[in-house]
Amino acid sequence: MKVYLDDERATPDGWVRVYWPDEAIALLVGGSVTHISLDHDLGDDTRGTGYDVVLWIEAQVFTAGFRPPAMQVHSANASAREKMEAGIRTIERVAGRAGTE
Repeated sequence: MKVYLDDERATPDGWVRVYWPDEAIALLVGGSVTHISLDHDLGDDTRGTGYDVVLWIEAQVFTAGFRPPAMQVHSANASAREKMEAGIRTIERVAGRAGTE
């Protein structure tokens, strides 16, 4: 399953749309997510941001041996994108997947 976390953009064909980090995490817990594309700003920071998903994946990789899906960021927020991509690089390095996607 390909998961697309965003509050405004059109969902690409073949992707499952979620609006909030907890929805994305619930799908990740299910174990069938192969790809995830993340926006940062989701319209209500009290419900979380795309970075929260990156942090969750990172924690699971470090503590539970979680195998992360292929990850990408499609946020227009440049500083948040940089922070999220740095987290993804760390996840990929720790999970042994750097350069495989």
